[in-house]
Amino acid sequence: MPVVVIGSGPIGLAAAAELVGRDQPVVVLEQGEHTAAAVQSWGHVRLFSTWAELVSPAAADLLAPTGWQAPESDRYPTGAEWVSAYLAPLADALGARVRTGARVIGVARRDRDLLVESGRDAQPFMVHVERPDGSIERVAARAVIDASGTLGRPNPLGAEGYPVAGESAHADRILYGMPNPAADATVYAGRKTVVVGSGASALTALIALTSEPLHTNDSRVVWALRRGQIGDSYGGGEADELPARGALGVKVRQAVDAGLIEVVTGFRTTAIEDAAHGQVVLVGGDGRRIDDVDQVIGVTGFRPDLSFLSEVLLDLDPRLQAPARLAPGIDPNVHSCGTVQPHGHDVLAQPDTGLYLAGLKSYGRAPSFLAMTGFEQVRSIAAALAGDLEAANAVQLRLPDTGVCHGAGLFDDDTDSAASAGGCCGTPAGPQPISIGARAQ
Repeated sequence: MPVVVIGSGPIGLAAAAELVGRDQPVVVLEQGEHTAAAVQSWGHVRLFSTWAELVSPAAADLLAPTGWQAPESDRYPTGAEWVSAYLAPLADALGARVRTGARVIGVARRDRDLLVESGRDAQPFMVHVERPDGSIERVAARAVIDASGTLGRPNPLGAEGYPVAGESAHADRILYGMPNPAADATVYAGRKTVVVGSGASALTALIALTSEPLHTNDSRVVWALRRGQIGDSYGGGEADELPARGALGVKVRQAVDAGLIEVVTGFRTTAIEDAAHGQVVLVGGDGRRIDDVDQVIGVTGFRPDLSFLSEVLLDLDPRLQAPARLAPGIDPNVHSCGTVQPHGHDVLAQPDTGLYLAGLKSYGRAPSFLAMTGFEQVRSIAAALAGDLEAANAVQLRLPDTGVCHGAGLFDDDTDSAASAGGCCGTPAGPQPISIGARAQ
């Protein structure tokens, strides 16, 4: 029986490459119509990691015989470039092992639900898959690696973890993600937009909204922060070892100082109400109101989908919803991505033997994940599944330190100069123009 990998994103495909390299049968199940569908959904966004940090060593080994050429290591790809230049070729190299249009709706032990304990570990996993035509099949697996990510479950605008009154009714006014400069000018230009949230995703959205073509003289941008002051919401800045990530906060600080962004602190949304002319009003718990809003961008993080794991044994931290042994090391109140300790199969394993959470899914609600972390996770898991415990336990990882790690960058220039020219390597003297645009794909 194969190892079933859930999700054909960067970590799911890396897991498959590791298993193939160890002659282990594997099937990758992707619910989208195309490989790495989640990455493609934010293809216009430029990552703050370089190509050197975005290619799994096992994947590079698998691709080498195909004639694949690695991209220039010091450049920053967009999500679309990550797919076209690496993830799609990797899926092609994996061939029929990757199945798209296969939505996992359940994982269980054969002939056993969550309640049955007797003989549990002796039974294979049965992965319940919904096909595009609505039919259901069961795929037997000796192990399951859940690398399905969290992108499909954005946190709502409300500070209590639930949608606020009016949030669902006004869904057409809310984007839980990144505006696209190439496609969204008619949506945001000349309008009033509120960005709710903090972190690099919020910074990226703010940069796009205060730059052409999304910004015009009539545009208004409001940054609604739940915290009482901006504090470290600008990120690591000059101290960030990922320069492109540090540059985000520098650019947003410039935009705030230039009056292009109105900052509202201590604002916890409790309702979205109708206003005149088809606009809406964001109502805060303290009675404050943000009036005449045309669009809302929610960048308040993501949470894991645990619904299809309801019939297997899980040991998760009750707050982060991450593996219990991993949670203390990724708590965002204590750690940035650079202070996360290397970890592998033993930390990610669940009580049902052979079940692992990997990639962003393993971080639960914590935001500080980097691809390099996931590559080492699945290398260790694959080694353990192949019986090579010495390699599985030899976990090594060096991550860029400091800064806020939850988000991506968006730059005209995909080289290091985008970060260093008046950015994280030194605050420029005096006001600087903030420019961001869409790069042709």
